[in-house]
Amino acid sequence: MKKIAFVFAFVFATVAAANAQNPMVGGAEMYPTKDIVDNAVNSKDHTTLVTALQAAGLVETLKSAGPFTVFAPTNAAFDKLPEGTLSTLVKPENKATLTKILTYHVVAGRLAATDIAKAIKKGKGKAMLKTVSGGTLTASMDGEKVMLTDENGGMAYVTQANVFQKNGVIHVIDGVVTPK
Repeated sequence: MKKIAFVFAFVFATVAAANAQNPMVGGAEMYPTKDIVDNAVNSKDHTTLVTALQAAGLVETLKSAGPFTVFAPTNAAFDKLPEGTLSTLVKPENKATLTKILTYHVVAGRLAATDIAKAIKKGKGKAMLKTVSGGTLTASMDGEKVMLTDENGGMAYVTQANVFQKNGVIHVIDGVVTPK
């Protein structure tokens, strides 16, 4: 009986560890062996982001070796934009603007939540994150949550951190941040 209980406990712990390594985002399991795009396309909460990445021609970039830290807005985050903004941005003539906005959500390197927290502490409450677009995001703590402030004063919160990918990490955010 003790052997069965031990085996059950071991299997339960193994399954729990596997689930911890493969978090659920948008109803889909995220695999650390897949790249950022291959995981994002499975999240029902990131269909707008994937569509925007395709329109901007950034899919292949985010499938490359990286590593990248992506602050990934949910569909609900995009829904907060003024009416018509997204449909205007995905038009071919606005590709450069869309690309600048999307790459503003990306930082070169793999920054786990602990790395961001350390940078905030080192910066006496603020961490300046240089984005791939050339802009700066300011990370700070608001209670227990990491808050991002963009160059225009807009804010977004990390709602799910440390979704590790083979070419970086995704931190899900509840807003779209915009560069100057």
